[in-house]
Formats: sequence, structure tokens, C-alpha cells
Amino acid sequence: MRPPLGRVLVIVPTYNERENLEPLLARLHVAVPTADVLVVDDGSPDGTGQIADRLAAADGRVCVLHRREKAGLGAAYIAGFGWAREHGYDVVVEMDADGSHAPEQLHRLLTALEEADLVLGSRWVTGGEVVNWPRSRELLSRGGNAYTRILLRLPLRDATGGYRAYRRRVLDALPLDDVASHGYCFQVDLAWQAWKAGYTVVEVPITFVERVRGESKMSRAIVAEALWRVTWWGLRARPRTRALG
Repeated sequence: MRPPLGRVLVIVPTYNERENLEPLLARLHVAVPTADVLVVDDGSPDGTGQIADRLAAADGRVCVLHRREKAGLGAAYIAGFGWAREHGYDVVVEMDADGSHAPEQLHRLLTALEEADLVLGSRWVTGGEVVNWPRSRELLSRGGNAYTRILLRLPLRDATGGYRAYRRRVLDALPLDDVASHGYCFQVDLAWQAWKAGYTVVEVPITFVERVRGESKMSRAIVAEALWRVTWWGLRARPRTRALG
């Protein structure tokens, strides 16, 4: 039996999300009223940081961590993880600011975390789905996850997804200071590290909805980084990676 979940912090990294942040936090506060939120803003030129400050001033469940410049998703989350540790949170959730991760489904992750150490919201397990994605984007995601499973021998269907919940002890044990990946392969990196360390990693189905406002942060550079890092990790670790059960 694992200990109770305790205090929950949802980390929301932002860069130019002024249209999306306030509606997202309103939905989150309805869905999980007891969760606190940390907005990690990378110096958004569109004023997202100022909106976050206003929301924090009006609601004690919201805090803001300002960073001077855009330094990548991984760096934003690592800064948020450090803040969560300093402030004594027991559970840390990753959630995108653009509304693609439905706050109404967060309870699925938290319920599963009662019997796990890391829970991934998965688009590619039974019951998961994506909405408003072109076929090319779906094939890219499915193919990237298949490549990751084969090369890293990682038994997960959606290791690249960014909707997830960690127990604090997992983050305490992982070598976060050594994580060099910045884009979406950051998600693969942490899931792989947790699994290799013997933590229980499970997936629950979610519905991923493509953003309707603002611009996607996905780029060819992010895809390229993920491809070469996964390849490098797999080639280096293959002889030592634990066998699948």
C-alpha cells in the first residue's frame, strides 16, 4: 500500500499563452479544487506572465515562477520541480497551457497514482484518442513512440506525452540536474529513467485536443532532437537495459 497522495501541484509552463491560461486554470479549479498551480513563464512577450500574476493575486492556489527567456520545455519543468520540492508538495503534475490536456481528466491520473509512482496520460492505449490532428501528426507520434519502445525496450505506448503525475519520491531520486534534453524528448527521458530505476509506471487513457488558440511549439528541431537522443540512449544502454517482463 502506497502512502496517501498528499499535496498536489500542477505545473503549467507558458510561453505566449495569454489567450489560453485563464480559461485553463478556471477549468482546473473546478475539476480539482484542492490542487495548487505553478505557472512557469519563460518571459512571454505577449504578457502571459502578467496575466499569471493577476490570477495569483486573486487566488492563493496559484503561484508564478518567472524566467527571463525561453529555454525549452525541459528546463521549465525542472525549474518547476525544484520549486515543488522547496515548497513540500507530494505530487507533481505536468500539464500543457494550451488546453490540449483536459483538467477534467486529471482525476484519472491521480486515482491511478494511488497504486503507482508515475502515471502517464496516454493517447495510444485503449480508450485514448486525439482530436483535430492531421493524419501526418498522428503517424509521427505513433511512429516516434514505437521507435522509442523498440530502441529503449520501454513498455509504454505513449512515452512522449506531457500529461503526467509524479510522486515526489520519483523526482527526488531522478538525476534531474543531468537531464540535457529540452524539447518533447524530455518526457521520454524522465519516463525511461523512472522505469529503469524500478518505479511503477502506468498509463491511463486521455483525450488529447489540439489547441484552438495560439501557435504550436512543435518544430522540426524538436523532432530531430528527440530522434537523435533516443537513438543515442538506446545504443548506449541496450546491453544494460532491463528486460521486459
